[in-house]
Amino acid sequence: MRIEAGRFTVRLAESEADVAAAQRLRYRVFVEEMGAHATDAERADRREEDEFDPYFDHLLLIDEEAASGDPLDRVVGVYRLMTGTMARRGVGFYGASEYDLTKLVEYPRETLELGRSCVSAEHRGGAGMHLLWTGLGKYVAERGVEIMFGVASFHGADVAPLALPLSYLHWNHLAPEDLRVRALPQFYERMDLLPPEEVRKVEALRRIPALIKAYLRLGGFVGDGAYVDHDFNTVDVCLLMDTSRMVQRYRAFYSREKRGATSRILG
Repeated sequence: MRIEAGRFTVRLAESEADVAAAQRLRYRVFVEEMGAHATDAERADRREEDEFDPYFDHLLLIDEEAASGDPLDRVVGVYRLMTGTMARRGVGFYGASEYDLTKLVEYPRETLELGRSCVSAEHRGGAGMHLLWTGLGKYVAERGVEIMFGVASFHGADVAPLALPLSYLHWNHLAPEDLRVRALPQFYERMDLLPPEEVRKVEALRRIPALIKAYLRLGGFVGDGAYVDHDFNTVDVCLLMDTSRMVQRYRAFYSREKRGATSRILG
């Protein structure tokens, strides 16, 4: 899979060097920017990595005009991807350490777990980020994925200051029962911290990270309960989404690309 538009290329990692570049970006965003814990080895290499990396596909957004001469710095956006088929053949879903994913493991059609998603600060909200989403749509369409899910994070490891946005998500975007995964009992943090009449929508949305809002605009839902990840200094929610709208957006992009009008969808 390969998509090119202007200075950007989106493709899957094809080598250990590609995965290392993804890990370098993850280190910059999660450790240097967000304050996640890192081992001595990770700090020495400036790469955020774990034992799950070899089992995932890594979707890369590459800036072909990156100023840095280091090839590891050309990757400016990443998604770590595992289909249900891959999970059953390997180590299982990463998110099972935070949420009871039984309903997704037993789901009769293809699913996809997203993880370690990040974009460099200078490219957030721009053309590159839209192209990365287009690449994700292509990946989903080619594999017949119907349900996409993964944890998304609020910065900081304290639930109390997030009472408003978490309550908004619980009261307005809770997943339907057949897909409502739940945080594991030993980690479960309530999200309905405020009654619905005290939830101020405009203020709540202002405090929800852009990535979460993007999923909500595509019809996304959240699971039941939050998870505090002290290693990453985050509060996580599990996002779930029917992929039909994402696939429609990808196909719209593809039809424009065939007509030579890629710039319109990236502008």
